[in-house]
Amino acid sequence: MAGIRRAIRCIQTVPDCPRLTRFSLRAPKNVEVEYDNGSMYTLSAEYLRIYSPAVDSKIRSVGGEKVIYGRRNVGIMSAEPVGNYGVRLLFDDLHKTGIFTWDYFYHLGCNKFTLMRNYIRTLKKHGLSRDPPRRK
Repeated sequence: MAGIRRAIRCIQTVPDCPRLTRFSLRAPKNVEVEYDNGSMYTLSAEYLRIYSPAVDSKIRSVGGEKVIYGRRNVGIMSAEPVGNYGVRLLFDDLHKTGIFTWDYFYHLGCNKFTLMRNYIRTLKKHGLSRDPPRRK
């Protein structure tokens, strides 16, 4: 966490994005981020997993759309600082290739309700669920 705190103090990647002032991993359920403009967001593990900025082999292509489904119960195991600009989150489904920049966290926070609503609509459209598939 000390490395993450040091990285927070460094430059941002987008000039108009507020500066991150606090990052807290509340494993396994969520991440809290706070910015110097007073914005504070609590982002769930499921939300971060489905909007991970990495290509994932567990994505189902449905009608040309890439859809991650069945991640309602996913958790975050750890956060590893990446340079001065973000963190790599390790999820308990072993997904770890996405690097979340401070600016991307801000984007996800600002657009949380719209993005989640669109995600749920996409799942319904394709008959998929946020819940993991049942084991046989």
